[in-house]
Amino acid sequence: MRKLIAITQLSLDGVMQAPGGPDEDRDSGFTHGGWFMGFNDDAVPKAMDKLISGKAVKYVVTSKDKGLDWKTSVRVGAKSGKVAEGVRKLKATKGPPLHVWGSSELLQTLIKAGLVDEYQFWTVPVVLGYGKRLFEAGVPPQKLKLVDGKIGTGGVVVSTYRPVGPLPEGSNASAKAKRARPKRRPTAKG
Repeated sequence: MRKLIAITQLSLDGVMQAPGGPDEDRDSGFTHGGWFMGFNDDAVPKAMDKLISGKAVKYVVTSKDKGLDWKTSVRVGAKSGKVAEGVRKLKATKGPPLHVWGSSELLQTLIKAGLVDEYQFWTVPVVLGYGKRLFEAGVPPQKLKLVDGKIGTGGVVVSTYRPVGPLPEGSNASAKAKRARPKRRPTAKG
């Protein structure tokens, strides 16, 4: 069985939206696109070298009928709304680990289906204040175990976590997760 690794660039406040460029994802009026690109840090190339080796097949989850750009691209079950089923079948095949780079909507689906085996966070020292987050409302509460961590010269923290199961029943965190999430109170302008 293949391991699925979710690789995510995060701000300190958990935002993952549009790290690569100003026009990458402007949903909800997001204006900080490209926030990750200003961090020249030795931790990122080292993490990439560790992840990428050999020839890669690009598995694409898309509902569009257009052709796929890369010669070795393979479409995975999004057309019929069966993303989790398609990824589950792909994980059951032999081959190298599967990497999911970014994609907040896809990751929400994969996390809810319990298909992520490992999370690699590339956290940069910046606070954005708003934007799409990796762990949005509706993601099941779970415990994670830190299995690796590196701090780069520019302050980027590359950390790797593996899910180790749900929160124990009766735990304070588990009980809180079952209640509706309270709405944030407006902050006073000063």
